[in-house]
Amino acid sequence: MRIWGISDLHLSFSSNKPMDVFGEHWAGHAKKMQEAWDACVQPEDIVLCPGDLSWAMRLEEAKTDLAWIGERPGLKILGRGNHDYWWSSISKVRAALPKGCIALQHDSVDLREVVVAGSRCWSAPGALDYTPADQKIYERELLRLRMSLESAQKIANGRPIIAAIHYPPFTAKQLPTGFAEIIEEFGVSICVYGHLHSARSHRTAVQGLVEGVRYFLIACDYLDFKPTLIWSS
Repeated sequence: MRIWGISDLHLSFSSNKPMDVFGEHWAGHAKKMQEAWDACVQPEDIVLCPGDLSWAMRLEEAKTDLAWIGERPGLKILGRGNHDYWWSSISKVRAALPKGCIALQHDSVDLREVVVAGSRCWSAPGALDYTPADQKIYERELLRLRMSLESAQKIANGRPIIAAIHYPPFTAKQLPTGFAEIIEEFGVSICVYGHLHSARSHRTAVQGLVEGVRYFLIACDYLDFKPTLIWSS
């Protein structure tokens, strides 16, 4: 089994929001992702995509972007990001997904060798984009992450658990937030996250082995728009 990761796809086939306004390296980024994804991912592989999938505002508008994701090789495990305004009720999202895509929201999925738990999380105290107005949502998202990991723990039966979240679980000074504490508490083996863009934000990312958990930043611009391998057996 091979599991890849790439997040923050920021597709806009229906919403006409080109990403190159955020830098020249974003020019034609969907084409770059398609070529790299199709070259390295096999149909039997799994790809984790935790959030900021589409700029669409409504689910109907997101269907072109979701179809693009569905056309890519592998089983895609999707999560919600802070810009996925189109992501309405989970039942409606799941009903709209193309073949080969699974949506996670405060729950988990059994992938035989591993169990993947998915949650959005939020900006935490100490993050570059945190404001006092975020505190209430942050506290709610702590409960939701716990819910997703409780779901994973029930079915894991000793198998590794991977947490696929959108927001980073560390502060800009690389200190653990409540999300990192919960991830460690549940004995998660691997945590992938996105959300961080620009060289300044990328420098704040915690990666590698910390307290028994291996962390990966998988924002697509950090990966030069190429999925990265996070698990192979």
